[in-house]
Amino acid sequence: MRDLSRPGRSAVHARNGMAATSHPLATQTAIQILRDGGNAMDAAIAACAVQCVVEPGSTGIGGDCFCLFAPGGSTDIVAYNGSGRAPAAAKPAFFQSSGLSSIERYSPHAVTIPGAVDAWIRLSADHGRLDFAALLAPAIEFARDGFPVSSRVHADYAASTAVLRGDPVSAAHYLVSGEAPGVGTVHRLPKLAGALEAIAENGRDVFYSGWIADDMIERLQALGGLHTPEDFASAAGEYVSPISGSFRDRTVHECPPNGQGVIALVLLNMMQMLDIDPGGPLTVDRIHLEIEAAKMAYRARNLFVGDPAFGDVPVDDLLSEGFARDLVAKIDTEKATVPQSDMTLPRHRDTVYISVVDKDRNACSFINTLFGAFGSGITAPRSGVLLHNRGQGFVLEPGHPNCIAPGKRPLHTIIPAIASNKDRTEMSFGVMGGHYQALGHMQFLTRHLDFGMDLQEAMDLPRFMVDPDSTNVDMESGIGDEIVTELEKRGHVINRPIMPIGGSQAISIDWEQNVLTGASDPRKDGCAIGY
Repeated sequence: MRDLSRPGRSAVHARNGMAATSHPLATQTAIQILRDGGNAMDAAIAACAVQCVVEPGSTGIGGDCFCLFAPGGSTDIVAYNGSGRAPAAAKPAFFQSSGLSSIERYSPHAVTIPGAVDAWIRLSADHGRLDFAALLAPAIEFARDGFPVSSRVHADYAASTAVLRGDPVSAAHYLVSGEAPGVGTVHRLPKLAGALEAIAENGRDVFYSGWIADDMIERLQALGGLHTPEDFASAAGEYVSPISGSFRDRTVHECPPNGQGVIALVLLNMMQMLDIDPGGPLTVDRIHLEIEAAKMAYRARNLFVGDPAFGDVPVDDLLSEGFARDLVAKIDTEKATVPQSDMTLPRHRDTVYISVVDKDRNACSFINTLFGAFGSGITAPRSGVLLHNRGQGFVLEPGHPNCIAPGKRPLHTIIPAIASNKDRTEMSFGVMGGHYQALGHMQFLTRHLDFGMDLQEAMDLPRFMVDPDSTNVDMESGIGDEIVTELEKRGHVINRPIMPIGGSQAISIDWEQNVLTGASDPRKDGCAIGY
């Protein structure tokens, strides 16, 4: 439990249901859906739709979605991959002939076919209770009638004003006279309201083969994009088998590749092989070990993880004890290193995250993304749909497991998670922050389970993020200068980022007391609410 004499927030406790999101209007929406008879899936989708309006820099209907769902709090975990695919014409030869060596963020080539709307409608039909139109109603109201701009949302707007100005359509929809909307001012998104209303009335077809699809395709093609009506009409996510690993007597469940959940599990495997620092999670030695472990794990991600439909992703090898032990053995405890450019696997030779648990203990771990802040910066004019930049997750190196190809899904950073104990779900949790998320899962769980912090304390603690190709480390200001000095002596290059690193939400279930405990990251505007 936190020191109540110091500024901060406490974890939230309730019995009937709970929601935790990065925006108070979304959390409030989720609770109302639960009170109206919806379940955790209904509440998560409704909350996400609201965030697509009130947090447009972080997420949108032009993005992608992943979900883990535990019916009745069981360990029969349902996993859904709602990530979009590259256009059919996106062949490596096209990029080579165009003289492109990488996919630029603010280009139409960074836009894969958005998967979120398809995922919402499929998950609602298969696992929800309420009519889908009812789930979109709160978001439509906020988009049409306006919402007050909160502090973190304003900061995200302000940081991306130049990006939005660079696209006249985006500027017209999302800025006010060319400037970021001010804190506490009421902002409206009428075109987006119209798109949401159309989806509520007509379902997925209007988004993937109707006027909204036409609007997105026309804008992308005008900018040189390869997208066609056939690409949008054929869009579909899929149910997948979750992957898992053990950590401190818990089982941690993640979505499989093309997401990076496997790397979160690799990091947890490595942490189990390292001693728990008696001085706590923010000693020089502990931070150094986490930095070095993360660099190793992320290097493995960049070498091996891609779309499994286009080639073998060696998940079992990545999750093996031998691989983790090999990575741990490479850590130099005294100095910073740059991981080797190649690795051999042992063979036997600004995103939003939402957590909801309902009265029946259905647990939903839900994440929706544009990837970068305001995604690609490209907006469709008639619908107000802001398009993501997930295609930037591809590489253009022929033969690489993550090389772009027609119909292929890029490496994804977003990873919802569930932790179970024996035969019951114990916690629904997730971390936002792009590439940070795999490291974020490890840091959150080790701080909670190894160092005895409650959910809120574990996510409040200062964070850092590595660059796997160098000795550079982004480190929040909450880690003192004296520690930074010692880390620099070991060869780390410490940068102080302007914005905080990521965000997070979590809800745990105490089955004996029948009590839910929730937490929401102070780096965002959101909250956890129970009833």
